[in-house]
Amino acid sequence: MTPERYQRLQTCLMRRQPDLTVVMENVHKSHNFAAIMRSCDAVGIHEVHAVTTNGEIAQHHQTSAGANKWVNTHCYQDVKEPMEILKSRGFQLLAADTDMTAIDFRLADYTKPTAIIMGSELFGISPQTKSAVDQSITIPMQGLVESFNVSVATALILYEAQRQREAAGFYQKSRLTSEVFKKTLFEWCYPEIAAYCRRKETPYPELDEEGYITDPSKLNKKYTQNDLK
Repeated sequence: MTPERYQRLQTCLMRRQPDLTVVMENVHKSHNFAAIMRSCDAVGIHEVHAVTTNGEIAQHHQTSAGANKWVNTHCYQDVKEPMEILKSRGFQLLAADTDMTAIDFRLADYTKPTAIIMGSELFGISPQTKSAVDQSITIPMQGLVESFNVSVATALILYEAQRQREAAGFYQKSRLTSEVFKKTLFEWCYPEIAAYCRRKETPYPELDEEGYITDPSKLNKKYTQNDLK
């Protein structure tokens, strides 16, 4: 850790949007999963939700590891679960779809707490999801194909959300709680030490204004001084 990197991580974290998220319903292809994760990180999404048949991200999805370090992923087996959780937290549920009720994606208000639900590459969103969302959104097409690739569609929708939120000043100051900000910052700075502390069920050490651990003596000798910088 260097003071410069510490400052960069803080700046990035201050732009995170805790009330904007993506729900991936059975997005199977690893390159699509990875691309969606990168787009989520790029617009400041703090956490995403993935629905898979076994409730886990398959090993071949580890191609997304770069972005996955910065965006928390919650996994489920049933799409009903994340939708109920997000609805209870006041999120509007918008599903990317091509049905007749769908509105132009640019007409949605993304300054509201918003969950964007993207369906599988072959079948799109499920009937269960379609019946539970607040609104379907669509990307107008001028050619003969019916839709964009799921990762491309997600990126387009997310950048419209970013445009609206930037105009509303949502990226000007931190929107995370101080507790979440502090916890996430430590995990970004020292992921191995954070994992060690979780295993030992001990609090994360405090960081000074340059990002260094203020009292290394509280950690096991397993970590050298170089690990703490």
